[in-house]
Amino acid sequence: MERLKSLSDAAVRRVKLTFKRYLYEQINWERQLIGISGARGSGKTVMLLQYLKQLPKSKTGLYISLDDVYFTDNKLVYFAEEYVKYGGNVLLIDEVHKYPNWSQELKNIYDNLPDLQVVFTSSSALEVHKGSHDLSRRARLYNLFGLSFREFVELKYKIKLSALSIESIIENHSSIVNEILKEIKPLPLFKEYLQSGYYPFFLDAKNDYLNQLTSTINLVLEGDLPAIHRVDFSSIIKMKNLLYVISKIVPFKPNIEKLSSQTNTTRETLLKYLYYLDRAQVVKLLGSDSKGINYLNRPEKVFLANTNIAYALSDGNVDIGNIRETFFLNQLSVNNTVTYPKKGDFKIDNKYIFEVGGKSKNYKQIAKVQDSFIAADNIESGFGNKIPLWLFGMLY
Repeated sequence: MERLKSLSDAAVRRVKLTFKRYLYEQINWERQLIGISGARGSGKTVMLLQYLKQLPKSKTGLYISLDDVYFTDNKLVYFAEEYVKYGGNVLLIDEVHKYPNWSQELKNIYDNLPDLQVVFTSSSALEVHKGSHDLSRRARLYNLFGLSFREFVELKYKIKLSALSIESIIENHSSIVNEILKEIKPLPLFKEYLQSGYYPFFLDAKNDYLNQLTSTINLVLEGDLPAIHRVDFSSIIKMKNLLYVISKIVPFKPNIEKLSSQTNTTRETLLKYLYYLDRAQVVKLLGSDSKGINYLNRPEKVFLANTNIAYALSDGNVDIGNIRETFFLNQLSVNNTVTYPKKGDFKIDNKYIFEVGGKSKNYKQIAKVQDSFIAADNIESGFGNKIPLWLFGMLY
């Protein structure tokens, strides 16, 4: 315990409070059991440490990571019991998906140690409600996405802008843009964000960011997915091959039989792999049903999860149309329901139809469609139902 306490204290000293992710203020930190999932590199660990750093003096907290060698021979539940005996009342647990018996032991801790608050993080690929012991009725669960364009501007350039709703953007985009233009010139910053601004580690990685992102994706495929879904080495190789094929042709309407042949898998296995990659926030599956995608049905379109992944896997050759649509889907998926419509590129909240394109994009494809709009790239401000694409980066 002394060693883990020393590691926790050192981590807390290093963390800064100057910037907090959008989710921090949305979490009900009073709950006894809190779960935070999210893509690797999205900032979950930093949020835990920021919370620990701000604990009142009346509380004693500790940060641990379950990929530490200590937990190969020591049970989490026994550790928690011992920690409470020493006066601990807040336990922050990182990487629960690396621990085989996570759901049962978290349930035991919740039931047997009611005065201990536990906040745990996991890979976004982990479906907490499908653990061997369902925690969904005990834990308040949250999902952390990567940086929005708004957060990127705040983190890198120290310019704080307000988050917007889709309704406010649709109704008041011209006046909103006029206010934002007093603070930033959005187009060059937006271009930078699309290439290297989605994951907070861009600050430390600098020019090596895309290489580090590629390594992070490999960690997801080789570490997180096997730990969560018990996939074997052969399956990992096939998923890597699938991701490579997808990266060359997204966004596309998948021909499942052809894709199965290209990756040497069955139809059922391919759909399962796509579902795993979607859960891990490596790809994004778009369906026509607002209830979402599962591994039993074919998605209408397949995208990479965010634009930075597209640049990391493209060898420097990206399709700008793909980048635009990927950005729009990525940002709108956080707080809104996005589906594939019969006309247009995206349907938002079962109401708004959007076409995404360049500044010369016209209304031809969505003519006479009610509540239809264009999200146009390379324009600072819009007019009427034509809205700047970058403004949708202010939604969270």
